[in-house]
Amino acid sequence: MALSYVNKKGQVIECFLGLVRVTDTCDLSLKSALESVFAKHGLSLSRIRGQGYDRASNMLGEFNGLKSLILNENCSAFYIHCFAHQLQLALVSLAKKNIEIASFFNLVGNLSNCWSIM
Repeated sequence: MALSYVNKKGQVIECFLGLVRVTDTCDLSLKSALESVFAKHGLSLSRIRGQGYDRASNMLGEFNGLKSLILNENCSAFYIHCFAHQLQLALVSLAKKNIEIASFFNLVGNLSNCWSIM
């Protein structure tokens, strides 16, 4: 779970709050896990101004889903599709159509894995 905010100097700050293990990925369980992490850090869902997820149905559902549960409590928590996920989808589509690009990303992935081991 990550949090982005703007500090008093107008700088965008991004924080990694941690990983949360959930036994159930239904919208209510995810909301409960989110609320517990927020409470642990002294934060409130009422102060959220944006939410970003991939397009999984348990996150995005129009009438239910985590996005809608949060919007029902806080109409200022606008949803924005996760840019990193959009980029990944575009790159996967491109790589399926071009063997050189697929080979390049495979090489970059292998180098990244080797670098992280060192």
